[in-house]
Parts: sequence; structure tokens; C-alpha cells
Amino acid sequence: MDQKTVLYIEDNFHNRRIVRKILQSRGYSLIEAEDGISGLAMVQELKPPLVLLDIGLPGMDGLEVVGRIKADEALRHIPVIALTASAMRGDRERFLAAGCDDYLSKPVQAMELINMVGTYYPSNGNRP
Repeated sequence: MDQKTVLYIEDNFHNRRIVRKILQSRGYSLIEAEDGISGLAMVQELKPPLVLLDIGLPGMDGLEVVGRIKADEALRHIPVIALTASAMRGDRERFLAAGCDDYLSKPVQAMELINMVGTYYPSNGNRP
């Protein structure tokens, strides 16, 4: 797999397009899944270096997806960043408790996304 590949699991086309443009401008290649079931299958098959994950997904929500990723010995090392419109008090803590490594609220801010991907991308060697 391309060393700068990120998997984005998101059901909204416009959100995927925005994130794709932001990350492509920094040399990342984005693989996209439209729902939780196909996203989890892609994680299992491709073992991407980083996953961006919407929480409100059809079929299988993001909390179940991250739970399955973190429960799998072969996948649990993959950083998962929740990228979601849920920004209520306690949501961040709930997503972290479910297994996400970090959280960004939508609408995404370009520099916040770039910085977070840079922080968690494994090849950078600077994970928190």
C-alpha cells in the first residue's frame, strides 16, 4: 500500500470530497468507503496506516467499526480518528473510550485535519 494512504469511512460524498482535496494537497492518497460494513472490510483487507472515521454511518456505526478494529490483534495498532458532526459535551470522551485515538468535529478545518493526520500517521514517528 502507498506509504501516504489514508482510509476515510464516510457516507457523505461532499465530506469525502473536502477531506480528499485537503489531504491530496499534502501528498496523501485517500481510499474511501461509504458505510461501516464496507469500511471495516477495507480495514481488514488493506490494513491502512491511518483511518478517518465518521460516527453516524449506515449499516454499522462508527463506534462499532472502531470497536471491531481495536478488538482485532492484527488491526488494533492502526490509529483511528473520529471525524464527526457530533460535538456535544462528552462526545470526545465517548469516542476515545470506544477506541478512537483522537477526534475532530465537522465542519473540518483544513489545518486541524492536516496537523492531526501528520501527528497520527505512523511513518512520522511522532505519535502521542
